[in-house]
Amino acid sequence: MHPAQLSARFVESARDPVAWTTALQLVKTVVAAVVAWVLAAEVLGLPQPFLAPWSAMLVVHFTVHSSLRRGMQQMVSAAVGVVLAWAAWHLLGGMTPLALGVALLIGLVFAQVKWFREEGTTAATTALFVLTTGFSDNSTALLARLIDTGIGLGVGVVINFMVWPPLLDLSAARAIKAVGKKVGDLLSVVAEECHDACTNEHVEAWIDRTRQLDEEVDRAWELVQQARESGRLNPRKGARAVRKAERFGDILDRTEQALSEIRSMARTLGHSVNQTNEWDATFRERWTALLKQAAWAIENPDSQMLGEVRTKLATLAYDYSDEDLSARHWPEYGGLILNLRNVATEMDHVAATDPVVESTRGPLGAPAL
Repeated sequence: MHPAQLSARFVESARDPVAWTTALQLVKTVVAAVVAWVLAAEVLGLPQPFLAPWSAMLVVHFTVHSSLRRGMQQMVSAAVGVVLAWAAWHLLGGMTPLALGVALLIGLVFAQVKWFREEGTTAATTALFVLTTGFSDNSTALLARLIDTGIGLGVGVVINFMVWPPLLDLSAARAIKAVGKKVGDLLSVVAEECHDACTNEHVEAWIDRTRQLDEEVDRAWELVQQARESGRLNPRKGARAVRKAERFGDILDRTEQALSEIRSMARTLGHSVNQTNEWDATFRERWTALLKQAAWAIENPDSQMLGEVRTKLATLAYDYSDEDLSARHWPEYGGLILNLRNVATEMDHVAATDPVVESTRGPLGAPAL
């Protein structure tokens, strides 16, 4: 890559608030682990306090609410793990394969309880650590392990709360906007490839891309949920602005519907290919022109242009609503007009709301438009 391009990318990354949030979370995780170790080992003098930094690392999540919730789950899971190790040691003859197997099995079964599923193997892992390090027959050491865990969790939660707790609405907004642009790009490809004559291979490729975009929409939904959660228990002033993320759900709903219409459009074109129907040249020209116009308006959010597309589609339908039109062609023409009108209608609402602008909270968050 050219040095100038590398420099431009570096400058762009340096001004990207999402990148800064990610980098800061990594630093906070490291700091939390180190502070937890120092408190447990140097200040309190606990022997081998390995659970303190481990717990701190696990509890620094991307939202304060998640840190607190997961911290409570982890503390209970760790306590269960310590109790399992103690019980397995005393009831099954010390550190034996049977004791280890029983402790791990019960710990993993415990992880299936709904409220603790996010912590997965914490109870089993804690039991494993305590059993294999030989602390299970030492009540003082067992208590120290619980204190280790509590220190790590406390340090992780406090640092995540006090040091620039993350707000994730901008990450969600960018993901949503990226999906919208890809929807427009897909329509542009469809318009280009079906202008002359499309093949079954083209149709399958279009449908595959809609499925890939469905997966991206699902990931965007996850980010929206995280964005909503990031505003809870967050002391930053910008936490109130995160409430705007509530409107992101409507954008994704409409995007999902648009993708469904594009899939239907692709299948209609596929049926035409399979039946070797010859299109009216004028209809093909007018419809693909409107498809290109809609694609551009979606890629470059332009609500007014999408409104014009709907108006022109209505005119196109009227112009071809006559008794002389072949009955074999009209269902296809009508279906394609309806699909494109529905896409334009759904994406019109999306284009009218720029999620990145809505999520902006300050100079760092200003989108480069």
